[in-house]
Amino acid sequence: MSKTEKPLSTATVTPSRHTLEKVYTLIKSRKQGDSQRSYTARLLESGRPRISKKLGEEAVEVVVAALAEDKRALVAESGDLLYHLLVLWLDAGIKPEQVWTELERRLDVSGIDEKNSRLG
Repeated sequence: MSKTEKPLSTATVTPSRHTLEKVYTLIKSRKQGDSQRSYTARLLESGRPRISKKLGEEAVEVVVAALAEDKRALVAESGDLLYHLLVLWLDAGIKPEQVWTELERRLDVSGIDEKNSRLG
């Protein structure tokens, strides 16, 4: 997010999946924005390879923070990771509800059984 973009107010956001939906909506609104003023617009304009690279970088930063047992950094980097994941979802035409539905489907399934069903 650039310095000219206004972040969502933390006073009005209740942390939940709804927060991710609000961030997704914000990202979507910036898709056609000015890439000189909006990091989100610039990232979306740069295409999926760049978005994916940024997502990977953020994932590594999450792992580094976790291994360093740096809770504050882990929280901050997790926010960055989720933001970049939402950007990738938008670029790929995936809506958050699709992911929520998939997660709901898995609630009553053993992780081992679910993984085995994908392996075939």
